Amino acid sequence: MAKKSKTAFVCNECGADYSKWAGQCSACGAWNSLSEVRLGPAHTDSRSANFTDAQAGYAGAAGQGKVQKLSEIDLSELPRIPTNASELDRVLGGGLVPGSVVLIGGHPGAGKSTVLLQTLCHLSQNLPALYVTGEESLQQVAMRAKRLGLPADHLQMLSETNVEQICLTAGEVKPKVMVVDSIQVMHMAEVQSAPGSVAQVRESAAYLTRFAKQTGTALILVGHVTKDGSLAGPKVLEHIIDCSIMLEGTHDSRFRTLRAHKNRFGAVNELGVFAMTEQGLKEVSNPSAIFLQRADEIAAGSVVTSVWEGTRPLLVELQALVDDSSLGNPRRVAVGLDQNRLNMLLAVLHRHGGVLVGDQDVFINVVGGVKVMETSADLTLLMAVVSSFRNRTLDRDMMIFGEVGLAGEIRPVPSGQERLREAAKHGFRKAIVPAANRLKTDIEGMQVIAVKTLSEALNALDMA
Repeated sequence: MAKKSKTAFVCNECGADYSKWAGQCSACGAWNSLSEVRLGPAHTDSRSANFTDAQAGYAGAAGQGKVQKLSEIDLSELPRIPTNASELDRVLGGGLVPGSVVLIGGHPGAGKSTVLLQTLCHLSQNLPALYVTGEESLQQVAMRAKRLGLPADHLQMLSETNVEQICLTAGEVKPKVMVVDSIQVMHMAEVQSAPGSVAQVRESAAYLTRFAKQTGTALILVGHVTKDGSLAGPKVLEHIIDCSIMLEGTHDSRFRTLRAHKNRFGAVNELGVFAMTEQGLKEVSNPSAIFLQRADEIAAGSVVTSVWEGTRPLLVELQALVDDSSLGNPRRVAVGLDQNRLNMLLAVLHRHGGVLVGDQDVFINVVGGVKVMETSADLTLLMAVVSSFRNRTLDRDMMIFGEVGLAGEIRPVPSGQERLREAAKHGFRKAIVPAANRLKTDIEGMQVIAVKTLSEALNALDMA
């Protein structure tokens, strides 16, 4: 007689479980976040045996099931699997780690499936690789590979959405790298909800992660995003995986940026740049060059800055447009920057710089679709605003960086020497930087002006 399966109710936000449904989770306080999950009996069939056989030879998790002293743990560096794409390796922290789980997200059409298909086709030439597709047929994937001219003679393909069957097949094939495209269409028979639901995504991701950890398979999951750009599915999904990266880019731009938001094996906020071509996504080894394709005649309000992305400097152009406002409440629009920080910096400009733009519309844009996440662009932003407001252009070979405090002081930023060297490499001959970032050794052909306050920076540009 078959045993009756039991059910539990699990919070989608914090993972707390309850024996019966409730409107509010008592652990985290979220409302309507409990989902029903069926708790089936333990597996005793051949699938469980195959899963155990596949994991028997893996010793990746040192000391698994054994208590060890902290001083006795092996500190040898984790082995890496190079992906044959330097920009992707940069974001991952040097390559794929065996047993790790990577989640790559992005809007439809961003190129997630394309970059992963390219990566696995090249990896399959040297090690076993498995590509699991649940959204497209095998013929569709094969047509894309042929169109992109990829080596497809060694890559193993599987069209399946049942997670248990995927792990059973992977246990027989024993791939070193496996891609599941996508986690939103995967399902488990024991979970009574539709594919893509919170419960299905959570349980499917947990099952696949457990398989990857126990077999030493480098697993890459493809995830969809919501309208606001966040990953679709339960928040606990981001806690399960080891690395979360986002592929960003607009439909009207041929460039795509790959940014790590979580990485247990590398730096966070590392940035990789790709260009969408007829042969797929091609890596851009010198992204500063593409973001600095400026017009022959520089307009007022255009200033170049250097932002630090992960482990390298990146030169980008900031543009400002200041115009008379016809509204009672002037507009403040920032694309690629934090709008709240824009409002704060404009108040500092008025108080400590003597420039009032309270009755003006202010528009800020970072050229190329790059999102500036750090404060080193503060001084650049204000100089661009003043340049547009005064209708005076700055020198084409000038770059500016520095953080601006509420007292009008110019604060130093990390890695100032490397930023200046990157600017000199691209032909910039003048720079306005914080006084604490002045050069320790001169750079040939570059004039560096060190400033301590906002008023000094305005005087240096003769815009006070």
